[in-house]
Amino acid sequence: MRVCMVVEGCYPYMAGGVSSWIHGMIRSFPKLEFVLLTIISNRSLSGKFTYELPENVTEVHELYLEDVDWNRKGFRGGRLKKEEYQAMRSLILGRHVEWERLYRLFQETGISLDKLLMGEDFMNIVREYYDLKYSQLVFSDFLWTMRSVYLPLFFALKMKLPKADLYHCVATGYAGVLGSMAKSLYGCRMMISEHGIYTREREEEILRAEWVKGVYKNIWIDQFRKMSRLAYDSADLVTSLYEHARELQIELGCPQQKTMVTPNGVSVDHLQDIPGKPEEDAGKINIGAILRVTPIKDVKTMIQAFSFAKEREPRLKLWIMGPCDEDEGYAQECMEQVEALKLTDVEFTGRINIRDYLGRMDLTILTSISEGQPLTILESYAAHKPVIATDVGNCQGLIFGEQDDFGPAGILTHIMNVEEIAQAMIDMARNEPMRLQMGESGYRRVMSGYRIEHMRATYRKIYHDFSDSCGLPWEEET
Repeated sequence: MRVCMVVEGCYPYMAGGVSSWIHGMIRSFPKLEFVLLTIISNRSLSGKFTYELPENVTEVHELYLEDVDWNRKGFRGGRLKKEEYQAMRSLILGRHVEWERLYRLFQETGISLDKLLMGEDFMNIVREYYDLKYSQLVFSDFLWTMRSVYLPLFFALKMKLPKADLYHCVATGYAGVLGSMAKSLYGCRMMISEHGIYTREREEEILRAEWVKGVYKNIWIDQFRKMSRLAYDSADLVTSLYEHARELQIELGCPQQKTMVTPNGVSVDHLQDIPGKPEEDAGKINIGAILRVTPIKDVKTMIQAFSFAKEREPRLKLWIMGPCDEDEGYAQECMEQVEALKLTDVEFTGRINIRDYLGRMDLTILTSISEGQPLTILESYAAHKPVIATDVGNCQGLIFGEQDDFGPAGILTHIMNVEEIAQAMIDMARNEPMRLQMGESGYRRVMSGYRIEHMRATYRKIYHDFSDSCGLPWEEET
């Protein structure tokens, strides 16, 4: 079976939980052929891989959401036929979108995106939408915003897709559009594995964003909802990492019968017999933050909380372990914050092998403002380490358990709550028996339901069922 893995904004270009999951999935099925279809911002990222691709990845195709139109001379004068006009109108007005006709328009006509977006037909449809909902705005500003909203989608709709038996999309959004279009064009199967709920994550991102103002936020949010509805409608199977995420998918329009919970899994064996605390750490309480130094991880709140905790508990040391090159400006601001607060015992390690560091930690911490089901928490548990985590994604379920009575495996705090996070650090430092008990509870929890072997077995059955439904032979993995 040939599987096209459709990925937006992560693998194989940058490290992180989703990238690690994708890399592990591909390596788990060496007898399956995988094709990567990656969605990245622009051509400057092309081919700059952080991961060494497994041997069963045979092709990599890239979609650039910020690009130039390479077919400016190809379209019929920029005008749409009647049925094409109606399809475009259905998209922009959001009324029973005629996706099938749009696929044909962008795939078969050699359409020039420049001529379309600057043409009379697009402007007239936008004018109709403007008159219906946004006539209080300046039309010229509104028109340019609509062009910027639709250009990335049009690049996606125009992309020539590789053929595969199964399109496995690791999000809805643009990835879901590509999977839906492939299913329509090739008659293949399609599944979605959401690690976070894409629509909700984009809503949160846009509401916080400075680059989009006022009611224009609503237009962008509606666009992402539109794409996610298409993906949910088209998919044969939609997985999520935990039950509440599945409930959110259903709330956002995914048919319940398509949904399935497939928890993350980590290699427990990989994190056994790792080095413990060296002599130089004697007397220290090491807190490990294994993350990408980016705004969504809210490292600044972590540093501020550590500064408060350090005043009351001098034994604390904070290790910020992970790449600093994804958002170099933010990483630099975090380092400057440490200097401004005159903090000692804060160390930025950069990218690490967790086996080299996790054993010397007393606990780990995650202060994210958005998560799915963090692999770093599961890895901490595999190493018998308790966690402090904000109440996002499935962190509450991982800390307190959802189907077990092992007890708490850490302390849960509210997002961006400096006082709560600082107090959690102090409580962990001053109560060694509690810390050790929480670490053992976490270990029991990961062993009972979050091992990599469990996840592989789940996806082996999913892939086998898809292979069988396509009439393809299935070779058992060794």
